[in-house]
Amino acid sequence: MNTNIAKKLTGKVALVTGGSRSIGAAIAKRLAADGASVALTYSASPGKADEVVRSIEAAGGKALAIKADAADTEAVRLAVAKTIGTFGGIDILVNNAGTGIFAPIEQFSLEDFEKLIAINVRGLFVATQEAARHLREGGRIIHIGSTNSERMPFVGGSVYALTKGAVAGFTKGLARDLGLRGITVNNVQPGPIDTDMNPADSDFAKTLVPITALQRYGNTDEIASFVAYLASPEASYITGASLLADGGFAA
Repeated sequence: MNTNIAKKLTGKVALVTGGSRSIGAAIAKRLAADGASVALTYSASPGKADEVVRSIEAAGGKALAIKADAADTEAVRLAVAKTIGTFGGIDILVNNAGTGIFAPIEQFSLEDFEKLIAINVRGLFVATQEAARHLREGGRIIHIGSTNSERMPFVGGSVYALTKGAVAGFTKGLARDLGLRGITVNNVQPGPIDTDMNPADSDFAKTLVPITALQRYGNTDEIASFVAYLASPEASYITGASLLADGGFAA
């Protein structure tokens, strides 16, 4: 294998929010495999976060787990600072931390609305703003949004779709703000992915598979490989884009 291709992120530093499990863990491991030093945040799974770090280190990489709830503004800011303090800078931010709460709009509580906004929108904004102050020339910001910003085929997802639609809009404006520094900003929008919270063998999955073009759930490595591409030098002319990785769910 060509080492230059295999280690295309050598010398780069990445921060992955919500990186202790599922999509976030897969992204952290893939960026590390491509040569980046990786910090990852977690909120309630220290054991899983430590497992990700050990896995990266066992493969010869560098990793750091940081406790930081995405809804805690100061903790998110400190996570960026700790990443820079440990690894000497920051080149890549992956805003993966997020949550989903679903209920018909008539029954949706203000408390749940505020929780979704705090994690899916405010937390993403805070991490982005803090990282943008320190990102080096040619840096990358990659949001993990959702295909549900474009298609919501079931009842109860309106507020979740609202938050992911906000991420898509933010991506475009942010690309303009940071373009002169050579920093790209993109939004990966997964469809149904086999994760702890949304397993491919659940009853809910049976309702989603028939409306995907590929007739299956995706896996976390398929999202991680897309993120790794966007973080790489090959993707230097892609910015301000919301890119579907959803098996044709929104087709």
